[in-house]
This record gives sequence, structure tokens and C-alpha cells, in this order.
Amino acid sequence: MQEDNSQEMDTLWGEDVIALRAENAERGQLFNDGNYAMFIHWGPYAQLANKVDGKTYYGIGEWIMNPRMANIPVEEYMEMAKTFNPVNFDATEIAQLAKDAGMKYIIITSKHHDGFAMYRSACNDFNIGAVTQFNRDPMKELAGACKKLGLGFGFYYSHNQDWTFPGGANGPGTDADGNPATFDDYFVKKCLPQVEEITSQYGPIELIWFDTPGQMPKKYIEQLIEVVRNNQPNALVSGRAGHGLGDYKTLGDMDVPSTNVEGMWESVDTTNDSWAFAWYDEYWKTPGEILRRLISCVARGGTYMLNIGPRGDGSIPERAARTLRAAGKWIRRYPQVVYGTDASPWQHALPWGDVTVKDNTLFLSIFNWPASGTLYLPGLKTEIESASLLDGDQSTPFEKKHGWTCFELSPQAPDNLVSVLEVKLKGTPKADSTWAIDPEIETEIFSEAAVVENATLENQRWMEKFGEWKHVSRVHKWTPEGKATWTVNVLAPGDYIVDLTYSGEGRLVWGVTIENGEHIQNQQNSSHNYQRFPIGWINFSGPGTYKISVSCLEGDLGKASLKSIHFTPVHNIL
Repeated sequence: MQEDNSQEMDTLWGEDVIALRAENAERGQLFNDGNYAMFIHWGPYAQLANKVDGKTYYGIGEWIMNPRMANIPVEEYMEMAKTFNPVNFDATEIAQLAKDAGMKYIIITSKHHDGFAMYRSACNDFNIGAVTQFNRDPMKELAGACKKLGLGFGFYYSHNQDWTFPGGANGPGTDADGNPATFDDYFVKKCLPQVEEITSQYGPIELIWFDTPGQMPKKYIEQLIEVVRNNQPNALVSGRAGHGLGDYKTLGDMDVPSTNVEGMWESVDTTNDSWAFAWYDEYWKTPGEILRRLISCVARGGTYMLNIGPRGDGSIPERAARTLRAAGKWIRRYPQVVYGTDASPWQHALPWGDVTVKDNTLFLSIFNWPASGTLYLPGLKTEIESASLLDGDQSTPFEKKHGWTCFELSPQAPDNLVSVLEVKLKGTPKADSTWAIDPEIETEIFSEAAVVENATLENQRWMEKFGEWKHVSRVHKWTPEGKATWTVNVLAPGDYIVDLTYSGEGRLVWGVTIENGEHIQNQQNSSHNYQRFPIGWINFSGPGTYKISVSCLEGDLGKASLKSIHFTPVHNIL
């Protein structure tokens, strides 16, 4: 077992040295090496907690003013904000939670779309210092707590939308005197000076996270970035600044990609379904789910920023804190799996888990422990020097079969959350990224890995509730000649159960065909959302590479949408 000694070193170095380490981090260093951060959505909307006039609105709480939510008038919302009094806000507690969780920096909403500044703004009175009884600057307190604990710090700022300031996107069209207001009025009087404030009054900033640029003209974004560069030369600018002017790419909300993404990028996610606190939302991610999504992002080459939504009184929901700390305890045991690691050479997850890389070492994070104790790794091209479990002191035996590496483990997983096999190689890690069908664990292969003919492959995103985004790559717009074809690698010959995950309308007939091999087809019902349906058993006659195709043969082909194909070995369940 290899222990993380960072806490011991922090104690030896002292708080001043810890803070200096954060301040001296090169631009993007915490983003690239830390790979894990805390996002915080917090403002007056948190005290409403998605309930207005006794009615609960289901969706993301920070949008409660929006017509698709409670449609709160500007004057009414601004009056409500005066009662905001987060007496239980504790900056040190929040920063310590981030540190305990294994996160390397915190980004918090200095101003969301509602226009309310969570700090003492001199250029506009709609802020926590001017209109509330809370006679403190929580942003300054949190910046100080992060510095003390050696964490990076940064701000979210809604640069385009401002629902309460005249001229802001989706805001009032006239000023207090009834005169027409332009976006330039908002930008000059509020946006630009507030970005000047948050980048000059809170010490070193790790990142400025702009959001929802919409149709914002490029000239305005260029001015904002110039302010950031002048005041915080080491700070990154988020990919949502607009016009491609950010320093990295930000994926869609709650999007964890299934294949590697090139360049610098981040996935932004939240601990439950709402970004801001919602009284009803108790659908928390478990520690295992947090780790799976974090490791998946790192293995795809990115950074994971996970959100918490404090209550209106400033306190943190206990279940969110508990799950974050449990995941953080695992990270402290296996820091080398997450920090300073590179993307998987397989370019996608494997049926049992995922792979991160550090120099010539692979870290195999095993989410689904094989019942037989044999772990199958397909397509590794680099020779292995040694293999062992990170929390064990014995080497792990392995052998090669038809291009697969088979590791002999115990039948019982050593870690309740995620077990890790460290594989040291004799050279640079190289792997065949062909999707492989595991001999023991169910394998799901997504549509984006297919070659598509006479149908359309494209991404789809939709909201389950307002603002709760889902993402999928799907094959749709089928024609009678349409097909999606995957190249797959098979180790164990025999029968496999084939299921398809799809959406559609009415009964559909799907066909599955192995090139120069067996064809099966079946009729199943469909659903408006993606559901998994069985098709039948299909046989692979021997180890090797196969092409397998799916076609939609009968039914409403125009509404059929295929997400993935599943293979479950029959010999494993007989």
C-alpha cells in the first residue's frame, strides 16, 4: 500500500508554505495536474430552495427566476434578496471539505444570471454587502481559507446574462427612468468593472469561469479577457467565454465523455441534480459514482469539476459532504491514479473499469471486480515489467492469450469502492483501441464507435428536468438499408446475449449480424427514453476480430434511436 504523504508534508512545511505553493502554481498547473475541483453555486436563490409561494419548481434552482421556472418578476426577486442572511456560512469548513474530498481548487459564483454579486461590489448596489444584513464578504473569507489550506481559488461570473440589470442579456430593456437600455450600458456600468473587481481584490486567481455567452459580440469578450490577463496573468479563462477565446474547452453540463477528448478540457457536474440548493433534491451521487466519473474524466484526458450547492443559510447538505469525504478518503489512498496522470491509450473505458497513465505505468481502476478473479486487458502492445495491486505487497501473475493480458487476482476485491492494479511497462504505453468483448463481464459498446451507413450518427442532449442535462451519441434517421457496424475483438468463443439500448415509438424489429457469420433479429417495444431490450443469442466461433452490424428492419425507422449494443457471455451465467 502506498500512502499519500501530502498532509504530513503540509504539516512540516506550515500554512505559509502551503499557500505559497498555490500562489506559485504556473498557469493551468492545478487544472492539468490536479484534475479535480470543487464548483459552488450559491446566491439568494438558495434560500428559495425551489419553492415559491408554496409551490415547488423542479429543476436547477439558480434559474428560479426564469419563465420556465417560477417566473419571478425582477422587482420581487430583488426585494427577496434583501432577506438573504447566510449566518451558517463557514469558509474554512467549505475549504476543508474540498481538501478532504481531494479537490485542488474551488470556483464559486461571484455573480450568476440573477445579477446578485456575492461580494462587496463598488460599482453596483445589488450585492450581499449593500442590500443584506450579512455584514461580511463571503468571497474574501473563502479566498483566505483556500490560501490557508493550499487550495487554488477562482470565480464564476455570468458575463452575458444579467436578469436584473438594464441591458443585460434577458434582463430589463429599460432603465429606472424608462429609457431604453443597451447591452453596452450593462457591460460598461456593471460587467467590466465587476470583472475588474473580482480579479484585483481577492489575491491569486486560478480560473475565471465565464458562462452562457449566447450572442455576445466578440469585442466585449476580448475586453474581459484583457482585464483577466492584466490582473491575473496566471489565471485560466473558461471555455464558455465565447468565440473560442477561452483557454480550454468546457463540455456541456453533466457530460462525461465515453471516448478521449483532445486538448485541455473539463467536465462540470454536480453532486445531485441541481446546481443550486433545492429542498427536494436528495438524489446524491454515491462515493463510487463520484470516483467512477472522476476517473473516467481523467482517463479521457480531462479535468472534473464537481459542484455543491450550499443552503440559503450557508451550510452544506450533510449527504453531499459525507459522499465527497468518502471519495476523498479513497483518493488519499491512491493519489497517483488521479493526480498528474494522462489519458488511457485505449481511448475509452473498459468493461471492468478504466485506465490512467503516469509515464510508463498503467493504473487499472477496477469498478467491476471479476468474480473468477481473472482480469482481462485487451490489446496492450507494450511489454510488462511487473504488476501488483496498489494496496498489496505481492506481485500479480499474468499471461498473454491471443493479444490479451490475463491477470490472476483473488476472487474478492480488496477495496469496497475501486481496486487498483498497477502495471509497470518496459516502454511507452501503447494499446489497440479496438473495442473488445470481455469474456466474463458484460460489455457495452456505444454508437459513437460505429461506422454508420444510410443512417445518421450524431450527439443528442436533452433535459430530464429543467436544466438537468443528459447526453448521448446515437444512430437515428434509419433507412431500410441503414446499419451501424463495430469492429470488435473477441477472446472467448461461444454464445453471447445481445441487448440494444434505444428509444423510439411503437414496436421495432432490429437485426444483428456478424459479417460472414450468424444473423439474429427480434421485435421489441420501444420507449420515448433510452431503454435496454434483449435481441437474442449470437455466436462467435473463435478468438479474433469481427465486424458486427445492427440494422433497424421494421417499424417507425425515422424515430428509432440507437445508443449502444451489449454483449453478455452465456458461459458465465450457465
